[in-house]
Amino acid sequence: MARAPTSAKRAAASASGEIRIIGGQWRRTRLQVLQRPDLRPTPDRVRETLFNWLGQDLAGWRCLDAFAGSGALGWEAASRGAAEVRMVESDAGLAQQLREQGAKLGAGMVNVVRGDGVAALKASAPGHWHAIFLDPPFSGAWFEPALQASHAALADDGYLYLEAPQAWTAEALAPLGWALHRHLKAGAVHAHLLTKLRPEPA
Repeated sequence: MARAPTSAKRAAASASGEIRIIGGQWRRTRLQVLQRPDLRPTPDRVRETLFNWLGQDLAGWRCLDAFAGSGALGWEAASRGAAEVRMVESDAGLAQQLREQGAKLGAGMVNVVRGDGVAALKASAPGHWHAIFLDPPFSGAWFEPALQASHAALADDGYLYLEAPQAWTAEALAPLGWALHRHLKAGAVHAHLLTKLRPEPA
């Protein structure tokens, strides 16, 4: 068999990356990820902290990964027993890759939808999701529309995960109906766990 030119090998290597599921039934499973501009799989350390916050057993949970990308957050939720995981991804290649990975894993609880994350949030039944993961491209005005659309879609006792290039303060979140429950800074990433803001007692 002829050897591929060195330049072709380099191109192939740069065309994909890899993530590793860190908990649950598929722990240590490695998944290939196509590389795209603005695609930043959530780092292992951040995912580990997030699922320590949420708990390692998500049995019965319904989870929405609204900007799925690599699927790192959705796969972690599914691996930990979530009953329903919807991954929404606008890039056709990434969406197809997620479908193929779901078939390989036998992940019947995972539904991959090609589309817009904010539109998917708006179309969700009120209070349907126990956890919503928001990790949109850092370049773009996604954050406020996604936070607004998530409010009705999340159960009153649910959790919203927000990954952003800067910290969102309690003062910035309150007008959008959110309370800051947890926060972590890891490198250039700010990870937030939010809950619905409870009305002040009369």
